[in-house]
Amino acid sequence: MVDPKIEDRAVKLSREAVELIDAGHKEAASRNLREALSLAPENHEVKAAFLKIRGEEESGHPLLDLCRQYVTGKNENAGKDAARYLHADGTHLQGDVSLECLNLILAKDAGSLSATQDDIISGLVRQTVSVRRFFSSRLQVSVTTFFDEIYDRGDNAVVCLDTVVLDPTLWPSENVRSHCESELFQLFIAKLMESGHDQDGRSLKGITRLLAVDAEKLQHLIDDEGFDVILSSLDYRLPLDVRGQATVATAKYLEVSKEVGQKRFSDLITAKVAKARNEDLIVAFSAAAAVFPVVPALTSSLFLTEGFLPSIVPLLHREAKSPKVELALLELFNAACMDKLCREAISKNCGEWLSHILSNGSDASSELAAVVLAKVRTSEKQGSSGSADKIQDETDHSVQDLVNRFKGQMSDHKVTNVHNPIEGLAFSSVKPDVKEQLAYDPVFLKGLFDVLGENLEDTTLLYGGLMIIANITRYLPSLSDEQKKISELKAYAEANKAPSTPNELDDDQHVTKRCTALIDANIMPLLADCGKSSLKSIHDLTSKILLSLSKNSKTRGKLAQQGAVKLLLSILGPKTGSPVPTFNETTHNASLALARILISVNPSHVFPHSGFPQITSAIRPLVALLKPAEISFTADQPRNLLPVFESLLALTNLASSPDSTASETIVRQAWDTLEDLLLSNNTFIQRAACELICNLMTCEAGIVKFADGSKRAAQRLHVLLALTDVEDVATRRAAGGALAMLTEYDAAISAVLERPRGVNLLLGLCQENNDDLVHRGIVSVRNLTCIPSGDIGKRALDAVKQGNGVDILKGCLQRSSNPAILQAGVEALKPLVEHSQA
Repeated sequence: MVDPKIEDRAVKLSREAVELIDAGHKEAASRNLREALSLAPENHEVKAAFLKIRGEEESGHPLLDLCRQYVTGKNENAGKDAARYLHADGTHLQGDVSLECLNLILAKDAGSLSATQDDIISGLVRQTVSVRRFFSSRLQVSVTTFFDEIYDRGDNAVVCLDTVVLDPTLWPSENVRSHCESELFQLFIAKLMESGHDQDGRSLKGITRLLAVDAEKLQHLIDDEGFDVILSSLDYRLPLDVRGQATVATAKYLEVSKEVGQKRFSDLITAKVAKARNEDLIVAFSAAAAVFPVVPALTSSLFLTEGFLPSIVPLLHREAKSPKVELALLELFNAACMDKLCREAISKNCGEWLSHILSNGSDASSELAAVVLAKVRTSEKQGSSGSADKIQDETDHSVQDLVNRFKGQMSDHKVTNVHNPIEGLAFSSVKPDVKEQLAYDPVFLKGLFDVLGENLEDTTLLYGGLMIIANITRYLPSLSDEQKKISELKAYAEANKAPSTPNELDDDQHVTKRCTALIDANIMPLLADCGKSSLKSIHDLTSKILLSLSKNSKTRGKLAQQGAVKLLLSILGPKTGSPVPTFNETTHNASLALARILISVNPSHVFPHSGFPQITSAIRPLVALLKPAEISFTADQPRNLLPVFESLLALTNLASSPDSTASETIVRQAWDTLEDLLLSNNTFIQRAACELICNLMTCEAGIVKFADGSKRAAQRLHVLLALTDVEDVATRRAAGGALAMLTEYDAAISAVLERPRGVNLLLGLCQENNDDLVHRGIVSVRNLTCIPSGDIGKRALDAVKQGNGVDILKGCLQRSSNPAILQAGVEALKPLVEHSQA
């Protein structure tokens, strides 16, 4: 019989062993259990402990072990390992293990565990459907109870509530799911109303996620009080991510609620302004500023309501005015400037106040006031055709003064927010005189490039900076005489006055000089960095800037040296999920810029024999320019053929490359379109197409199109023969050059002989006054008299002889001193003489 004291000691050790194994301390548990067994092996509690620990060791899962260590032993490293295990790709869990891990965590109060519990819960929900079904079952019992149990465990855990309630496969019926979703939505709103829950944004994120998916079903649950608390989250003093969530939630609600929501919004904003309390004013102005870009018609209507603006300004002159209220109102004014009528109203009612803030406000207020004034003043100047000098500026600060202020802020590292001067200059730089001032200030340009280069992740700042550059480099659209007349008629009809005359500072000569100044200021490294962005808006501006920079042929070589071709090809490259780039305005501009640069550079200098960029990568976007655009960039304008012409020139240059893959690829991708352009009524397009075809005769794929002996090939060759007789000398020269190469092949010669005037057209080239044409004609005739044998050879000699070829060739030899012509003429004449004597 075991001594009672020894048995008590054994029981105590066995109990400690169970606690240790639950905490994940296996070695200590085993040590205690071994000692307990040695003291009292027959004790039922010791035996039970032994069976429990052995079962744990045999059936335990590493994740379960980690969760025990985290929950019971407060082992943070074990918790992090569990989270990493759950979020690793390829993880597969059994449902019972996942549920046991979840229950271990939920058994503890949220406050007793670290933030790691959030990652573990979200990982368990993501990995196993059994855990998601557990969430569903708990929500069906009581949404409120389970919500309270989960809410404080972290953002990711709360996201799981949305995930489950939006998954119809986890619910017995749609009615049950919809009921739980509605209750969850109301709990989020209630939580948002609680003090202290407007900073972390957790409840707001839940509201936003549910509205994003089921706004139609949930909109009726938002009353005045609920909408008010959402609008309060638009307060400009709150963190940016909180305001972003509130903006999305507000936009989605206004979208589905239509008139009801719009009236509720207007009533709430008006009521807050009427109260005239600082906190209410801040929320009202912040909310209106955030909603303005989302629903401009609604917000501008409220802004322009009679008495709205005049009632605001007096509030800001009272003794107890708040700088925070000033900032909120300035944010609203800044947003409202997107609407022309709102700009006019601001200028009329608040111009004096804005000037006062500009000179006397805090740093933040004066910076924002300057931006608003820039937008208002620039709009006034731009809208005044021919009478800008007569406009009386009621403030002491002209647009020029504001520009100088913004430039100064750009170089002042103490500026509160660099976004403000960038935004101000983005609007001010639409004025021609401002463009000139900025373009020729190398110190400013370097500062601008540096600021943008250091803030590439800040897309708002980057977009504003690129807009400044785009304004400086923008060319006015080229209009035909007919388009100019239409524009004048529209101006008379709409404004009953003559159209404004473009400022001479915006003519092509001035814009070209400004573009050159930016290239000299080393803009390309910045644009290359912008090309790495995944945002379409950044690519759009970058391609527009490059299109302008590439217009001047004298600077294209420098652009190519600095990597412009590589940058353009990266913009034009196929995006994820798309085998070929989509042709839109951005890709059109980038393709045209690429074409212009490739017209003026040696392809061998741009495209290395190996590596990126490959010469064939440039062909697809250039070919796309040859085809009629699927989109219309401006209304009532016929197709602009200049991109087609420039693309043909670029492709012709690529086809001159020693790399034959370029020519082969052009034939494969562009031939059908090229044949159509060869018959164009436009002389320049027809000439450029013919020159490209001439260059393509150096590759097998191009030759086969004319010399494979088929009927279609013969038809193509007949078109080339016809082009040797057109009025344009350059087209005749290109067609003659192509024929000079093609007539080295019997099939092409046969096609020439089959055309009634084929040989005569070639002999006609020999009689031209232009050496280039004569040389091409004589080489073609020489090919007919020297190369073919058999029946084709005899037919060719007879045809040349019947066309008076002997006399024509003799005449060429007598008139010309060109060695190439003389040699080819002698070679062509010799077989004819021998044939005549035979």
